[in-house]
Amino acid sequence: MKAVLVMDSPLGVLQLIAEADGLTALSFLDDASASTAIAAATDTPLLQRARAQLQAYFSGDAIVFDLPLRPQGTPFQQAVWRALQTVPYGQTISYALLAQRLGLPAGHARAVGAAVGRNPLLIIVPCHRIVGHDGRLTGYAAGLPRKQALLDLERAAPISTRTPTQTPTPRRPRVA
Repeated sequence: MKAVLVMDSPLGVLQLIAEADGLTALSFLDDASASTAIAAATDTPLLQRARAQLQAYFSGDAIVFDLPLRPQGTPFQQAVWRALQTVPYGQTISYALLAQRLGLPAGHARAVGAAVGRNPLLIIVPCHRIVGHDGRLTGYAAGLPRKQALLDLERAAPISTRTPTQTPTPRRPRVA
């Protein structure tokens, strides 16, 4: 049975979708679709846990999400999404480095980028932590201002300047 939760966040309205065995989607809603989604909202213990963890995240807690995830995708996409979950809070990596972590040649960065772009679980599967090879922000399904705000929340320095010993200091997100 599909369950839906709609919640406010500092960056806009979020919609979470869950099946009995795990979360299948987390996305930002625009104003028009938010009212429709709110009318269809249901609640489950899993969605309550997800809401609590997202609220902690947006409060600036450097949390690791501990939720059962069941995103739908190809085996390659699933592998990329699992690899995304290994990128620590407050850090960014490039598409090429993510490809390398998957054991793929650097030339596969575009394929990895396509899989990252299909991530159905924004924030929880942290595709916002993936940047271009030069540290610049690249596409994000919810828009670059939200990506920047999530990185600001985590205080992620560009990959070219972050040192392995830097510890992020969480702060509240800002959207331009």
